[in-house]
Amino acid sequence: MPTREQQLAMVEELEKQIAELQSSTPPSEAAQEEIERLREQIASLRKEAPGSAHDAWERVLLARHPQRPYTLDFIHMLCTDFTEIHGDRRFADDPAMVAGLARFEGRPVVVVGHQKGRDTKQKLLRNFGMPNPEGYRKALRVMQLGAKFNLPILSLVDTPGAYPGIGAEERGQAEAIAHNLKEIPRLAVPIVVVIHGEGGSGGALAIAVGDKALMLENAIYSVISPESCSSILWRDWNHKEEAARILKLTATDLHGFGIVDEIVPEPPGGAHADPERAGALLRSAIRESLRVLGSLSTAELMERRHERLRQLATLIRET
Repeated sequence: MPTREQQLAMVEELEKQIAELQSSTPPSEAAQEEIERLREQIASLRKEAPGSAHDAWERVLLARHPQRPYTLDFIHMLCTDFTEIHGDRRFADDPAMVAGLARFEGRPVVVVGHQKGRDTKQKLLRNFGMPNPEGYRKALRVMQLGAKFNLPILSLVDTPGAYPGIGAEERGQAEAIAHNLKEIPRLAVPIVVVIHGEGGSGGALAIAVGDKALMLENAIYSVISPESCSSILWRDWNHKEEAARILKLTATDLHGFGIVDEIVPEPPGGAHADPERAGALLRSAIRESLRVLGSLSTAELMERRHERLRQLATLIRET
């Protein structure tokens, strides 16, 4: 029986073959049959993979899958009339953070989120989804604009972390993140957070404060990446799989700790296997979250939010 790494490599190769077959417009009947056959092979391999249902490292790989839907993909699937707002009114615009106004099922909302790139040009433009301070300041500016007009906020999280470059530090990276953590809880409108890819450290947390935290089944959320954790604890990256396990970064782990309120299921194989279906599942969860939060008065909403944040800060001392 092949090892887990071999099985994952086989799955990746089969997915490439499917993408090539789907590139023909429209795919022939024979191509469609081959696609179905390959999908069955992928499903079989995933089912046989040792520990696939609970393996933290496999979740990491799925969260980072290059074809996984990114923030703008979800915005276009979930919303209409999206109008992007640029700049932080202090330094510059940051393409690693998108923010703007949109309609969710006809209802005006504010949307903010990290954005990665797919090809080399886009990755460089988006800085690999790692915002600078101006990105976080832009996000807060747009959130405050939404609160001024009583618009709910959707925050989409997918970043390896805040950019650690010299320029970012010179412009106050830590202060920008800390300021967001202080100001976002004061916004008196419903805030729904969606962790749909990587939730990396303070870079994710800076826009992940809200009333309801949704997390896709194969997303991850952690104070540090498994590779960096392995490098610190074992002085090399060879223990990254063990680090992923002990970090408790999966949706199941975090839901058990009460950090995440709801796990949103993904299509078989992950969100990249069927983005439209993944979007539909997420739409349903957001709809219900906004319905519940919208039924609360402002006082109830703020009290509920502050109680939720206090619960996150609870220290449990084992005796």
